[in-house]
Amino acid sequence: MQRLPPNPARIGRSPSMSAMQRWLSGLSGRRIGTDTSGNIYFESRRDFLDYGRKRRWVVYSGVAEATVVPPEWHAWLHHTTDVPLDTTRRLPWMKPHQQNMTGTPQAYRPSGHDYAGGKRAPTAGDYEAWTPGS
Repeated sequence: MQRLPPNPARIGRSPSMSAMQRWLSGLSGRRIGTDTSGNIYFESRRDFLDYGRKRRWVVYSGVAEATVVPPEWHAWLHHTTDVPLDTTRRLPWMKPHQQNMTGTPQAYRPSGHDYAGGKRAPTAGDYEAWTPGS
C-alpha cells in the first residue's frame, strides 16, 4: 500500500511555498499594498476570464487565516471599493482590528460563562430553569 504525503492544508505552508507564492503573485499580478499585519495584497493584470473584473487576492504573512484581514482591505478584496480604504482617518469609536479569538484563551466569555466563573446576574421572576425529568 502506497503512503500518501501529508495534506499541506493541514500542516500549514512551508517557507519555500510562501516564497514561491509571493514570486508567482508578483509575476501574474501587481502588488497593491500591505496591511499592518504584513499581509500583501495583489490584483491581476488582466480581467479574470468571464468575470469581467480583475481578480484580487492576499498572501498572508503567517498562517492563512481570513480573520486577520482588516476591514479596509476586506472591502477592497470583495470589490466593495475600488481602492483600499484610508487607514489614517480613525474615528473615536473605531477599535483596532484583531483576528477572531474563538477557541482560544483570549476568546470573549460573558460573565455567566462556565469559564468565567459561571455566575450570572439574577433574571426576572418569569424565568424558570428546565430540569430533566420535570
